[in-house]
Amino acid sequence: MIRAPLVLFLFSFTALAQQIGQNTPANGNGPATFSTSSQLVIETVNVKDKSGHAVEGLTAKDFTVTEDGAEQTIRFFEFQKVPEEVEAEPPIKASSVPLRRLPETQIAAEKPGDFRYQNRRLLVLYFDMTAMPPPDQLRAVTAAEKFIRTQMTPADRMALMRFEGGAVRVASDFTDNRERLLSILQTMIVGESQGFNETTSDDSTPDTGAAFGQDDSEFNIFNTNRQLSALQTAAKMLGQLSEKKSVLYFASGLRLNGIDNQAQLHATINAAVRAGVSFWPIDARGLVAQAPLGDATQGSPGGKGMYTGASALAVTNNFQQSQDTLFALAADTGGKALLDNNDLSMGIVQAQKSVSNYYILGYYTTNTTLDGKFRRIKIALNGSISATLDYRQGYFSGKTFGKFTTAEKERQLEDALMLGDPITELTIAMEVDYFQLNRAEYFVPVFIKIPGRELALARKGGAERTLIDFLGEVKDDYGSTVQNVRDKVDIKLSGETAAKLAKQPIEYSTGFTLLPGKYKIKLLARDAETGRIGTYETSFVIPNLNKELKRIPLSSVVLSSQRVDQKEAIYNALKSKDQAEITNPLVQDGQKLIPSVTRVFSKNRQLYVYLQAYEPAATSVEPLVAFVTFYRGQTKVFETPPRSVSDGLNNRLKTMPLRFDLALDQLPPGAYNCQVTVLDPSGQKAAFWQAPIVIVQ
Repeated sequence: MIRAPLVLFLFSFTALAQQIGQNTPANGNGPATFSTSSQLVIETVNVKDKSGHAVEGLTAKDFTVTEDGAEQTIRFFEFQKVPEEVEAEPPIKASSVPLRRLPETQIAAEKPGDFRYQNRRLLVLYFDMTAMPPPDQLRAVTAAEKFIRTQMTPADRMALMRFEGGAVRVASDFTDNRERLLSILQTMIVGESQGFNETTSDDSTPDTGAAFGQDDSEFNIFNTNRQLSALQTAAKMLGQLSEKKSVLYFASGLRLNGIDNQAQLHATINAAVRAGVSFWPIDARGLVAQAPLGDATQGSPGGKGMYTGASALAVTNNFQQSQDTLFALAADTGGKALLDNNDLSMGIVQAQKSVSNYYILGYYTTNTTLDGKFRRIKIALNGSISATLDYRQGYFSGKTFGKFTTAEKERQLEDALMLGDPITELTIAMEVDYFQLNRAEYFVPVFIKIPGRELALARKGGAERTLIDFLGEVKDDYGSTVQNVRDKVDIKLSGETAAKLAKQPIEYSTGFTLLPGKYKIKLLARDAETGRIGTYETSFVIPNLNKELKRIPLSSVVLSSQRVDQKEAIYNALKSKDQAEITNPLVQDGQKLIPSVTRVFSKNRQLYVYLQAYEPAATSVEPLVAFVTFYRGQTKVFETPPRSVSDGLNNRLKTMPLRFDLALDQLPPGAYNCQVTVLDPSGQKAAFWQAPIVIVQ
């Protein structure tokens, strides 16, 4: 990947952009604001007598709830009566199910007075497609189809989720429509979303004869964290519903790598407990008969471990460790793991039968401190009622951002990146451009603008500074991540610059090298002082300019009102100035052109227009004619004189840079359409580009 210079600038912000995201001014002259928060805690309680039957007819007055010894007032109470002995629906034949690819959806939250899931059993089939090879994927989908066809009851409501392409996708919200569920399962593409295959570096590692490479442990740590983080995201989605939820987690094992994944494992379990979710892991490998030194699918291990038994022991240990994590997920959330069984549908039946009649109790905790500590809950029955109670024994409270550990801060960004609904606490504007580098690759500079008044100032060592975290990824048309970026920026500001931060924006720039195609970019910016996050997501297309025969191939057109010396940048992560000039076409002679992301320009400043034209088929550099026109509606109000350009760069693309410097003081304020026209008189070709702009006083 070719990286652009990563630069942050402070520059003047226009009146139009200042209308977005008004906050209290830094000098404190705004109105005083008082805020409070409350945390609703939901508990699901199974009450059974000595015979194991559910006890019905209880009210909120029959329960006493304490949190860390302090009695709590029950504000929400509901009884869920799920039929325990219900015959399954009549089987559905495969030929009667319509095969059609249905669009993805989201888990819909319950609205006040909405009782659609009352007295219903909520089951979620979650397929971790990145953690299963194709045979296990097929086995898991087949087991799900078997349960829906022959074992699903009228009391069941099922949802379908899958983890693929780095995101948790909801294929179906909770429904009892078996034909819909079967249609989705039968159109799932087996083998499409592999990629997180875990390899080991112990005595069981196959001897392939390859040269020594980088240790795989760090990649395994990352993969396991992503799988656990995806489960955490699924639990948070389900937390919108107050009923008890059972997640059937299909995976071919899940192996922790020492203590490196413990933080994410605890976060996933805590999220599930808070959301009222129990995990029921199902090992999609079924009953496995392992050869001591591996089978024909891989090379035999080498070294003396073959003769001492270390290789066979390592194979067994790795397999058991992959099941230990599944067992821990189940035990700590109230579920049960199905291991070493070829009938995978049995695990779904176990989860189905475990959910019977239960009570839902809700209270607003009297401890409003967000310290992230464990709160122990105790629920008891009043009076002489004798019964056994089953409920979660406590939960971890929320935590303010200032008390987050480094691992928790990273996990917060990763979770926000995976969310379907973006977090928009910070205002962000973004521009994506493209310039051809060679016959195959394109450089894609990305520019982000954040209003400075939405960022908090911190003081360290007597100096003002602002801290920003950036995380982003670029996905192709198939949903696979092709590029990503992770940056942490610590900007020290002078006293004068810090005072102007409330009126000026900060711009962040980075870049990627991509092939022609359709892409989607999602980038997050977080104020590292307050934890507020902003998200910008958009789709863009990089055309294959080599196939452009009828018109003149053009790059993106950049409109700007500022050029900045690289030495004056507040933050610059690229050390090599020469590399910056070669990589980014917007950097020339030590000056960088800063695109106007909002395309709002002041009358008292210059407008810079920059683009590139390409003549790869020309035997010699032919002159091009270009000019810029401004329209208001259908009326032409201004046009530059035609300019002949013949100073093409000496490369195979015959790159022709086109530059215009325009004074805007002769145009009245208002909205315009800016059009760039490029003509090739000798080749009788033309190209046009147009975009709206705003000129302010």
